[in-house]
Amino acid sequence: MSFRKKTMQELGRSASESLKIPLVLVLDNVRSAQNVGSLFRSADAFGVDHIHLCGITAQPPHREILKTALGATSSVAWTYHASSRDALQRLSDQGYTLCALEQSHDSRSLQDWQWTDVQAHVALILGNEVKGVEQSLLDQCDDVLEITQVGQKHSLNVAVSGGIAMHHIYQTFAARESQK
Repeated sequence: MSFRKKTMQELGRSASESLKIPLVLVLDNVRSAQNVGSLFRSADAFGVDHIHLCGITAQPPHREILKTALGATSSVAWTYHASSRDALQRLSDQGYTLCALEQSHDSRSLQDWQWTDVQAHVALILGNEVKGVEQSLLDQCDDVLEITQVGQKHSLNVAVSGGIAMHHIYQTFAARESQK
């Protein structure tokens, strides 16, 4: 078998073909602009509708964001909020199910989460690279999801864990939509 790499024309998607799913990200005090850029790029890949940048999280057109996002800051809508708590409250008021990606008591494995568990729209909260998602934000959440790990380290990079979570959430959304 011979595998031939796809050309850019074969990969090309127009903005009108871009699928957006009812998922938003909330970045709570993510300190690395490169992580923010990487999350924009993954958000574009998995059809995330919007990114809420909160607290100290860098905002486009920051040079390090643009370097890693590779244009995704133009294809994924974003908003800045000084307060993560206020952003979550607004999303909750709009009917979003708030899901933090964090290690906590009573969290459940990401692999066990299915889109059918929620009503309509999902907000995925990703935390600071060192402190994670603040406890006060966990207190606002409807669910806490955790990526199962077996290594000696206790966490993954926020952009890596966000990408894993977005992929799983997209897959469960697509599976649900295909059954309709």
